[in-house]
Order: sequence, then structure tokens, then C-alpha cells
Amino acid sequence: MPDVDLNFLARQNERILHDLAGVRDELRLQGSMIMRLEGIVASLSEQVHVVHNQVGRINDWLRKLEEAQP
Repeated sequence: MPDVDLNFLARQNERILHDLAGVRDELRLQGSMIMRLEGIVASLSEQVHVVHNQVGRINDWLRKLEEAQP
């Protein structure tokens, strides 16, 4: 086993800190992506609700037209 001195430990410590900074940046990026996707899903859910209501109104309108025909 090679001798371990303080310089070696300092370099290893710096490497670990650099790797941790990269992981932290990656987690921050993924968190922002999740937040953006959450907003998109909420918007899509609202749009589906609006379209559902619109289809219901169109169905009511068609039913009234069909009932009005002799």
C-alpha cells in the first residue's frame, strides 16, 4: 500500500468536493425541470377541464337542435 501523506489527502478532498459540487448542480437542474413539468401538468389539467366543459355545452346545444326538429 502506498504511503498516504497530507498532500495526497488534500488532493483527494478537493476531488471529492468538486464531485459533490457537480452532483449539487445536477440536483438543482433536475429540481427546476421537475418544477417546470409540474407547471405544465397543472396547465394541461386545466385545459382538459375547459375542453370537457366545452364539449358538454356543444352536446347540450346539439341535443336542443335535435329536439327542435320535427
